[in-house]
Parts: sequence; structure tokens; C-alpha cells
Amino acid sequence: MILACQNISKSFGTDEIIKHVSFHVEEHEKVAVVGINGAGKSTLLKIIIGELGADEGEVTVAKNKSIGYLAQYQDITGEQTIYEEALGACFELLAMEEKLREMEAEMAHQAAEGMETFLERYNRLHHEFELKGGYTFRSEITGVLKGLGFAEEDFQKHMEELSGGQKTRVALGKLLVTKPDIILLDEPTNHLDMESIAWLETYLKSYKGAVIIVAHDRYFLDRVVTKVVEISRHTGTVYDGNYTDYAKKKEQLREAQLKQYYNQQREIKHQEEVIAKLKSFNREKSIKRAESREKMLDKVERIEKPVDENTDIHISLEPDITSGNDVLEIKDLKKSYEELLFEQIGFEIKRGERVALIGNNGTGKTTILKIINGLVDADDGTVKLGANVHIGYYDQEHQNLHPQKTLFEEIADAYPNLTQTRIRNILAAFLFTDDDVFKRIGDISGGERGRVSLAKLMLSNANFLILDEPTNHLDITSKEILESALNRYTGTVLYVSHDRYFINRTATRILELTGRTVINYIGNYDYYLEKREVMNEVYVESRGKKADVAVKAASHAQEGNDVMKAASSDEKLNWEEMKRRQAFARKIENAIKRVEDAIAAEEEKKSLLEEECQKPENAVNSAKLNELHTELMETEEKLTALYGEWEDLSLQQDER
Repeated sequence: MILACQNISKSFGTDEIIKHVSFHVEEHEKVAVVGINGAGKSTLLKIIIGELGADEGEVTVAKNKSIGYLAQYQDITGEQTIYEEALGACFELLAMEEKLREMEAEMAHQAAEGMETFLERYNRLHHEFELKGGYTFRSEITGVLKGLGFAEEDFQKHMEELSGGQKTRVALGKLLVTKPDIILLDEPTNHLDMESIAWLETYLKSYKGAVIIVAHDRYFLDRVVTKVVEISRHTGTVYDGNYTDYAKKKEQLREAQLKQYYNQQREIKHQEEVIAKLKSFNREKSIKRAESREKMLDKVERIEKPVDENTDIHISLEPDITSGNDVLEIKDLKKSYEELLFEQIGFEIKRGERVALIGNNGTGKTTILKIINGLVDADDGTVKLGANVHIGYYDQEHQNLHPQKTLFEEIADAYPNLTQTRIRNILAAFLFTDDDVFKRIGDISGGERGRVSLAKLMLSNANFLILDEPTNHLDITSKEILESALNRYTGTVLYVSHDRYFINRTATRILELTGRTVINYIGNYDYYLEKREVMNEVYVESRGKKADVAVKAASHAQEGNDVMKAASSDEKLNWEEMKRRQAFARKIENAIKRVEDAIAAEEEKKSLLEEECQKPENAVNSAKLNELHTELMETEEKLTALYGEWEDLSLQQDER
């Protein structure tokens, strides 16, 4: 055991934050601390590192073990560059290195009689320097900074030039290169793009020390942790396994507790009825028996009804007007600022789809959303909305809010038909409770304004929701409420998000913005991970060249204009060859479109057949059930063949 928390309690004034929280961490163990915003997670980390004192309890750290801590917010200042700041974290190795250089310079001037002692000192220091990574720490710093999303040309940027998010990434890099025995991370995935988060997952999984993580990124927690400490209603509960294991076990535990509660309530009610009956006889003997039962009942330890934070909160999204089947069509979209962001982007979105637009920071995802909403002009290309399409837009600037209004007024004025209870429930779903609802919009933080904007949008009657990072600043409970609402939504959704768990739970299709174009994946995030190597790049050998040329596969939804983009300045495809390949690409894409339409039709047929099988009147009719089963098997066979055809066509497209 490397760390133990025993009965940790903390209050601020009359506000009880955590009470008698206990857990331990083994060496090399990766532990998550989860709970709603305000549950006390960050407070617990600060108590562990000694930044706050506990009111009760004790934190025990194994002897000679070091702790490193990353807070949520960083304010690193100074004129040092990014690389210098990270290098400075390795001050011990730098000091040893400097001492070795000094000793090497002195060596030539050492007297013979003292040389043996001098060499012993030098060799001891040299051995220690080598053991502590003295010959690798600079390359490790470079690797960590690159892993966290900094390009090598960024290394010379000064700290004063950086945004808050970039400073947090530098602070995380400094912490990782020092390699403490125990790492405490408070929301480490904030400000990281998907590639950097994936890198951090791999780094932490193989990290030799112990790690304690506070995070709302459930996909990240699933990949990294093996134990979860939940802080709920001031107390802590420990679950073995990753986040998904925790969620399942928590639900099972809640169901068992609920069952115990209802069983006890039934028994209490039964005993109360018996007592009342005995008393009604109005005889001395029956009254004594009643009193005896009352005493026994008073001694019973009552089980509290288990309460889940989101049990009674449900957001209903239902557009008043149904759009046409074709919701959005984009062709040949191009946008540049100082540099080209993207070009010849093309895709379509159909009614009922939930499409996630993903990609690294700076690739232009938000710009595409703004172009669709008419907030930014494209350099080239067309954006066409379908019939009866009404957009509801959630942007990160939250420009649709009124600074002088309270949160309650903002919702009530926009939706005058809502009851006070409904407004409070909606605001509570987005973490605003009690007197919070009477705060002025102008007085709350940017993250809080984001939550108000999201709450407001969820109540709108739009049938095409366009959301830019909707889960930022939401805790896990609020994310789950939003996921449930979007999955029940009968309209259409296009969103940008870095939250892979959220994408996995809600997306029916993924568009990856990469290499200045989009690649289409018909599935959720797990499907995207499985297929991206096949769909993303094809490597071909350049004629007469040793170097490989990366060729981006065209999106299924595009018109074939981006079939091949070769990076060779010496060897360019001639015009006739390009036209031939474009024609072939259009032929393949038309075939893919035909197969995808057929798959959609068969999937819908399968769904209807499964519904028919579930109907009570068919469940007891063996003849009808056999007929439905035969038809269902035929549909499954057709789907298998169609998916096989789709994969063959996709591979042909990639090989071009």
C-alpha cells in the first residue's frame, strides 16, 4: 500500500463537504475519484497533498514516496519558453549534470594522490545520474510535450503568450517528466484533443507509479483506472474495476438497496397494522402485546431510501415540426484564414441522424458549424438546408444570453408557458439548484453560462440541433441526462465533441476532419477506432522514389473530388489519369450509396419484424411466430451479404 485515506472529513463553515471517506491505493494502481460537481473531489485531492487540512481523519503515505499534483487551473507566468519550463522541472538532474561537467573539467588538474577518491565520487554521481535517466530526460521531455499536443515549433513560445489551456498542458508535462511515485490529476483531459488524450491514456496505463484521477471523461477512465472511489452525499464508496464496471455495480447495488428498503417498508406497515388491530381489541393482554411490538419496531434500524442524483430528472426534446428527410447538404466547402483549414468538404445529413464531427484542435470543426449557421462565410462551396429545417445552435461563446437577467428569468422569459417547478428541474439538471437560479447571467462563469445556454436549447422546438462541445463543464450525471435526452430526440443532431464516451453513446455516424477533408464512418466511436486505419489512409509507393506517399481516402458522402491528393512535386498524375480515377471513384461512391440505402431499408425491416415478434398476440401464435422468424432470418442473410458488399466497395475505394 502506497497511500491510505482513513475517515477523512471536511466542512467549510456549516457546509459539510466530505464525511468519513476511506480508501487505499496500492503501488502501480490507477484510481478514479468520481462524483457530481461540488461533491468534494478536488477538496479530497488537496487534503491528500496537504494543501488543505482535514477536520477529521488521516492521510498516510508510504515512507520515501513522492507525490505530484496537477490542479484544474494553472497560472504559470514568466519569460521562459515551453521547453525551458518543462526542462526546469528536472532541476535535480540538471544540477547533477552540471556537477558532472564541473568534475570532468577538474579532473585534468587533480593531483595523483587524490585521483582515486575523486574518481570514486565521480563514478558514484555518474551512476546515480544514469539510473535516474540523465541520458534520456531531454528526449523524454520532447516526447511528452509532443504527446500533449505541442508541435516542435511551439517549444520556443514563451509562457506569457499561452492560453490557460496551453499552460495547463505545460504543467501536466512538467509533472509527468518528474515521475513522482504518486500522481494526483484533477481533470487532466481538459484542453487536450483526442490524440493527446489517447497518448495520455497509454502513458498512464504503463506508468510505474500510482495515479489518482478526478475526471468527467468516462472513456478515459474506462481505459486507465482499475478502481473507482465515488463521492456521493458526502460519503465515499469504493468499487473495483473501471468506470463501466463501477456504473453497473452501482446500479446493481442501488437496486438491491431499493429492494431492501421496500421489503422493510412492507414489514413496518404490516407491524403497524398488527399493532393497530391489537389496540382495537381494547383488552389488557392485547394492548401489552401491541406495546411490546411497538418497542421492537422502535429498535429497528430504518433503511433510508436510496437516492440517485438524476433519478427524477428527465429532459424531453421533441420538435414541433418534422423536417424533410434531407436535412443538410454540403458541397465543395472551403475555408482559409492565414492558412488553409479545409477544402472541397462534402457531406449530407438525413433526418434522425446524430452525427459527431471530430478532429484535432485547429482543424476547423467549429468553423464548419459557424458556416452552417451563417455566422461565418465560406470561401467556396454551398450549404443547403432541407425543407422545414429549423436550427437550434449551441455555441461556445453563448451569445444568446442576457447579462442582466437571472438564470430563472432567462428560461422563464424564453418559455413563458413553463411552470416554476419545470424551470427549476431543467436548471437542476444542469447543476443550478436553490438560490443559484437567481444569480445574474453577467455574474456567473463562462462554464456556467454554457450550461444555461444548453438548458435553454434543450427546451427549444428546433428540429436540427447543432452543438459545439456540449459536454464541456458538465459533470457525469448531467452528461448522462443529456445523452438520454438526445437518444430519445426525434430530430437531427450535428455536434462537435472531444468526449468519446458521449460520442459512443449518442452518435449514429462520425465525420472525421483530417488532412483538410472529411472521412465518413457509419457507426459510433468504437466503430470509428476499429475502421479508421482502413478508411483513413492508403500508402502507395511513389514511382522511382523511396518515400511513401500518403493518399487520403475519399469520404462516402463526397462527390469524388478528393479521390487522390499525392504529396509528390516530382511525379504528378496526368490529366487523363486523374479524370479516369475520378470517374471510377464516382462509380464506387454511387455503388456504396446504393448499398447503404439497401442496408437502411433492411435494418428498418428487421426492426419492424422484431417489434412484431414482441407483440403479445404474436408471441402466443406459433404459426405467425414461425413466419416472422423465417422472414427475420432472410433479412439477416440479406444484411450480411449487403455488409459484405459494402466492405468490399469501401476497400476498393480506399485502394484507389
